[in-house]
Amino acid sequence: MRRFLTSLMALSLTLAAFAQGSIPILDRVPGHRVQFHYTYSLSQGGKPMTQVTDGDVTVEDNAFLLSGLGLEVRSDGTTRWSIDRDAEEVLIEKVEKEDLFTNPALFISSYKGYMDKLKVNGSSQNSLDVTLLLDDDTAARFVLKNIVFLDKQGKSDFPLDEKSLPKSYVVTDLR
Repeated sequence: MRRFLTSLMALSLTLAAFAQGSIPILDRVPGHRVQFHYTYSLSQGGKPMTQVTDGDVTVEDNAFLLSGLGLEVRSDGTTRWSIDRDAEEVLIEKVEKEDLFTNPALFISSYKGYMDKLKVNGSSQNSLDVTLLLDDDTAARFVLKNIVFLDKQGKSDFPLDEKSLPKSYVVTDLR
């Protein structure tokens, strides 16, 4: 779970770049539901690390659905559900305003604080490639592909219907 939250934090930082106004594709984010496939990798001291993670994200306003590393994370902006279907476990948490590193939707509004650490490697009509330079000589590279802008559809499909889970699931509710 810790590695997944680190991945989610890194993805959140990527979405900060996603809101940058100087890249035409990013100007389209507000007012849309946005879906994309992401790949990220880390390097430290200029040496690539072997861990590469990929997954899919759907974001609308402050709600999101993220899948990757075998986990699914859903949020309606108020509550976050982290689901590990293989382990049959669900963690339910209240979303806090300062919880920017685990919520890509909230992070979009705070991207300006990271602009000095972002390098745009490439951008097109439906893709974005950025590198985030972290304080500890670590660089996180994010490649977003197949970016699709849809009309807003509301938040009804973001929450997890806990009653739909089999009885074998362990649900930890920390709200």
